[in-house]
Amino acid sequence: MNLGFGEIAIILFVALLFFGPSKLPELGKAAGATLKEFKKAVSGIMEDEDPQSKEENKNN
Repeated sequence: MNLGFGEIAIILFVALLFFGPSKLPELGKAAGATLKEFKKAVSGIMEDEDPQSKEENKNN
């Protein structure tokens, strides 16, 4: 899914109309914090699975 400049501009314009200019920075900050937590959780899960898969490969 590739978004070009036009698609991003339309999304931002609709968000500006829907939420207003005062709420957009707050929404951006919340979205960034959510993405950061999601990446942290995914990397934690990946680290938890690595030792198990290494042990399984040694046993085979």
